[in-house]
This record gives sequence, C-alpha cells and structure tokens, in this order.
Amino acid sequence: MPTPTKGPRLGGGPAHERLMLRNMATSLFKHGKITTTETKAKRLRPVAERLVSFAKRGDLHARRRVMQQITDKSVVHELFANIAPQVAERQGGYTRITKLGFRKGDNAPMALIELVLEPVAPKNATKKPKLTNSVKAVAAAPVEAPAEVVETEVEEAAVEAPAAE
Repeated sequence: MPTPTKGPRLGGGPAHERLMLRNMATSLFKHGKITTTETKAKRLRPVAERLVSFAKRGDLHARRRVMQQITDKSVVHELFANIAPQVAERQGGYTRITKLGFRKGDNAPMALIELVLEPVAPKNATKKPKLTNSVKAVAAAPVEAPAEVVETEVEEAAVEAPAAE
C-alpha cells in the first residue's frame, strides 16, 4: 500500500481506511467503474494500479499478494484472467478519474473512477533529420583551417625559391 498521507484519514482511522480502499478496489474490479467522492477516488487509484501491476506479473506469489488485499476469489480470478491481459501492453495508468460534479445532499465533489481497458495505441515515430550543433562545427573549423594555410604557404615558398635561382 502506498505511503499514508498526513492529516485526517478517510474513515476515521487507518485500519478503517484500508478496509474502505480494499472494498472499493473489489467493487472497481468487479464492475469496471464506480462512482465515489473525488478524495476517495484519488486515494483508491494507487491501490488499484498496484494490484493490476501484480496481476500483470501473473505468478503465484503475485496472486497471493493480491489475495491479501482482495478476499473475493472470483474478483481475483477476474483480475488475473480478464483485466490483466487487456492491459498487458500498457505501461501504467490503468485507471481514469472523471469529475462528475457535486452530490445533491451534501455538495460533495463526486468522481467516476474506471478501468482503462482500451488497447494502447503506439505513438507515431516521426523521423526528423538530426540537427547538428552549429556552434561546435564553427568552433572546430577555424582550428583546422590555419594548419592548412600554413602548409600552403610553406609549399608556395618552396616552389618560388627554385624558380628564383
């Protein structure tokens, strides 16, 4: 579980908060999306994404680690058998939080948290020509040029000397 935040907990105590997050993660994997308050959705996101990362590994140890958090075996099976293969190519960002507005009774900000199961589209690789650093090219050119000029002057002087004699 991610590092707990300072300040008040969601359910009053840290144990109750862990239970609430586990229940919300179970509901998220069972239904694919849940509607809750923004604060709870933001606290649920790292927990759910970590469980999906374990499910992507797919080994026995990962299954047992997920079973410590989610005690419903059918939901764990759903997570490993259906959800993990759908997000196999995705590097992260398995959940999406969409703000919905305010609840009528207490004006609490509501949000929809859902699993992102669409296949990931790879970015188009644009082939741009590589730019050369003009500052380094200009600085390197004058160093070589005087050496050539010196050699040329020496050759000209050597050519003129036999002609004069």
